[in-house]
Amino acid sequence: MSNHNFGGEVVVHHEPAANSVKRIIKTTVILSVITLIELALGYWIYAMHEGGAVNHTLELAIKGVVIILSLAKAFYIVSIFMHLGDELRNMIMTIVVPLLLFIWFIIAFLYEGNSWKNLRNEYAPKDPVQYEQKASAPAH
Repeated sequence: MSNHNFGGEVVVHHEPAANSVKRIIKTTVILSVITLIELALGYWIYAMHEGGAVNHTLELAIKGVVIILSLAKAFYIVSIFMHLGDELRNMIMTIVVPLLLFIWFIIAFLYEGNSWKNLRNEYAPKDPVQYEQKASAPAH
């Protein structure tokens, strides 16, 4: 690696590393294996539905494993291709903490929306036609 100073700017020229080919192959193999596992689990769920009786607990567990594998793959892609793995810890936290807060924000709003829906259904009138007739009847 050679550094040059052109008018106050530092320009760094990277020489091709000898281990870059090994890193590319390693990355390709890791991402391919994770993808193949995800596909196999997806086909397993598909086969369970073809058979008729579905074990919903097993299906939920498989879906959880697929989500975890997808998150691991996303982390690895960001670490390698976006070079986040080479950054300082503070820089990584600057990106990861807002992302986690955003994910928490989405989960909290989904939970709150579901709670609102359940409460609305619980306290809604059982017969909507009767409710409309009471609302349209003039008060004496």
